[in-house]
Amino acid sequence: MPRIASEDDFLALLDVHFPRTGAGVVVSRGDDAAVIACPPQLCVTTDLFVEDVHFRRRYFTPGQIGAKALAVNVSDVAAMGAVPTGFVLGLVCPDDADRDYWDALVAGMAGVAARHQVPLVGGDLSKGEKIAVSVTVWGAPGPSGRFLTRGSGAPGDVLVVVGDLGLARVGLAVLEKDGLAAAADWPAAVAAHLAPVPRLEAGLALAACHGVTACLDVSDGLARDLPRLLPPNCGADLFFTPASLHPEVTAHAAGHGRPPEKVAFFGGEDYALLATVAPAALPTLRAALPEAKAIGRVTATPGYTLNGAAINERGFDHFG
Repeated sequence: MPRIASEDDFLALLDVHFPRTGAGVVVSRGDDAAVIACPPQLCVTTDLFVEDVHFRRRYFTPGQIGAKALAVNVSDVAAMGAVPTGFVLGLVCPDDADRDYWDALVAGMAGVAARHQVPLVGGDLSKGEKIAVSVTVWGAPGPSGRFLTRGSGAPGDVLVVVGDLGLARVGLAVLEKDGLAAAADWPAAVAAHLAPVPRLEAGLALAACHGVTACLDVSDGLARDLPRLLPPNCGADLFFTPASLHPEVTAHAAGHGRPPEKVAFFGGEDYALLATVAPAALPTLRAALPEAKAIGRVTATPGYTLNGAAINERGFDHFG
């Protein structure tokens, strides 16, 4: 198997897939630091993507690893209602991945970068026992001129989601059980886990609607992320109908004796956008973003109900 011969060899591999130019890039890769032309404000986000914590090589292709590592960061920029304008990359490289493996991983990431016109301007490389990918992305406000943030909603606001809650968690469950053979019966769920798609256009549409008061991307599951979205001392009444759930979520829940709304509530790695919207603005938002689904309302008192029943469980926590 061909090996990566040196750090310079790896950097040359990056040059094959990533151009050194891009909007706002003054000095790109190859110097001690990049130089970028900045607007008055930028949003910045970073995520780690670690083997056997966030992905397993037995069912992720190298291209999917690279693509997802960048996509989940771009999703954070989408949740801010912004446009990504550049990123830096850190890679930990074990000995058991050869040059062809890294070429495919980098190509998958480059595909996402090209799709969203976000240039790679620098980064770092290190040896290690397992693959780890660290991505930092920054972005500028879109045409609305504003960033969407958390905690700015109010009691009575409608909770709106763009994306399928619980679908990626079903994908993880079936992949862990059956590997890639699960895609035959659960194609949408497997795709949701292996290849999430950042919802940049939806984020821009949310930011353009002035009645949208707050937004985040659901990465740890609704149960964990909803409290992060809401204003202090507020809660929510949530309701899920069959129309608001993906059929594969409903089918998997039925096969395991679970209420489908709880699968959606706990979820995980959904990368859906969750927003609070003033009720008067909901018709305008629906006209601009028909895929947005209302799933509840913000309440003036703490606590949560799910289809009329109180629910107190919390979702995924890396340190829980």
